[in-house]
Amino acid sequence: MHSDTLIESFADFAKFKNIDRPTMLKILDDVFRTMIRKKYISDENFNVVINAEKGDLEIWRYRQIVDDEEPDFDPITQIQLTEARKIQDDFEVGEQFAEAVKMEDFGRRLVQTARQTLIQKVKDLEKDILFQKYKDMVGEVVNCEVYQTLSKETIVSDQDKNELALPKSEQIPKDRFRKGDNVRSVIHRVEMVNGNPKIILSRSSPVFLERLFEMEVPEIYDGLISIRKVVREPGERAKVAVESFDDRIDPVGACVGMKGVRIHSIVRELCNENIDVINYTENRELLIARALSPAKISSVKINDKNGRASVYLDKDQVSMAIGKNGQNIKLASKLVGLEIDVFRENDDEDEEDVDIAEFDDVIDEWIIQELNRIGLDTAKSVLATSREDLIRRTDLEEETIDFLLEVLRKEFE
Repeated sequence: MHSDTLIESFADFAKFKNIDRPTMLKILDDVFRTMIRKKYISDENFNVVINAEKGDLEIWRYRQIVDDEEPDFDPITQIQLTEARKIQDDFEVGEQFAEAVKMEDFGRRLVQTARQTLIQKVKDLEKDILFQKYKDMVGEVVNCEVYQTLSKETIVSDQDKNELALPKSEQIPKDRFRKGDNVRSVIHRVEMVNGNPKIILSRSSPVFLERLFEMEVPEIYDGLISIRKVVREPGERAKVAVESFDDRIDPVGACVGMKGVRIHSIVRELCNENIDVINYTENRELLIARALSPAKISSVKINDKNGRASVYLDKDQVSMAIGKNGQNIKLASKLVGLEIDVFRENDDEDEEDVDIAEFDDVIDEWIIQELNRIGLDTAKSVLATSREDLIRRTDLEEETIDFLLEVLRKEFE
């Protein structure tokens, strides 16, 4: 293979892969110098001149002319006077001898190896460029097209036909994709797997919701409103704490928009996820009250030592504070950074409910105390709390919780 054919084919390939000229010349120089070292041991006395546009390659070998009787003669860096004068008869000892090295001098096998090395170097460079590109884009929203749906992930392609992964764990539970669908998601992380870059996308990340607000609410994009914190149960419910730097702007109203037009587009994107926008405040008691909305809070007591907050409210507000499957209180706890325990303020006996203490003949006293600690003092308040939430908020074992729920359910059968 001639040098011009090799360089032209590589230049076309590099151009197709969007590799810039300096990088392409550097790769070519590295490969040809590797060929030189394989044949001549060292490349220090060689000069490689490449013209990628014309496909020209010149390799020049420089050696010092020495006397024929030189005792420390080095054939790699030196040439004897007699040999030099065969080329030009007026050479003298001490002068520099330059000769052009042709591609044919390297042999067919070495040239083929060089070609394969060139292609491999481009592929490695392409992987590195892709990795660096998306590493700098972590946290940004991208629009992609679904290429293939698998059991554990959905493969999507970007505008440059690069394949990106949207794992099942990073999807909203209600997401359903088919080939050709457009998908909007956030770049979650970028990692190298067996030498290949893998770009992981996410639609369940709080960052995705934050970026959607930035796209839909100009005041957030312009920096007039700040998103202080986002917590989510993907596809079900989310709470977003916002703060305004301009007293004339209502941060909650700006995020919701006229007739809810701004937030509705976000809700649709997130498969009808219920989003609570909360006005952030440094007053933690007030922030807890806002976080537990729509429940009306009577009073709040914060214990910084154990990182818990006791919230007191009327008995008809307890279920709203806890929310469906404990979602409201769970998200509120994440938002304020404290474990929230709910207590009924009105202790008047409910005719349709039973005080949990009345089950002391069946349920151990320490179990009742543990339930009281998180604000559950009646049978119905325990039954209104999901099994998962009881496991998370108490120190009770799963078998104990199952037994407890069975006893309480029988009371109302």
